[in-house]
Amino acid sequence: MIAYPAKARTGSDGRLTLTVPTSIPNTDVDVLVVVDLQPSASPDLADEWPPGFLDKYFGALAGQGFERHSQGELQERLPLE
Repeated sequence: MIAYPAKARTGSDGRLTLTVPTSIPNTDVDVLVVVDLQPSASPDLADEWPPGFLDKYFGALAGQGFERHSQGELQERLPLE
């Protein structure tokens, strides 16, 4: 087995395209791909909305009678030692 660790970036369509050079031409091989999302690599969702999405839906529920009820009082807790 040959491991090829690499870092890559998905395209805007969510696809990951890999080209892996090997020294074994014309041979059937099994391939295992593990995709591990890096915590610092989470996409900025503002860049991922379809064009016009936010303009179309922002404020769509205004005037629908939704209200935030009282959250109550914060309970007294023992101090940490």
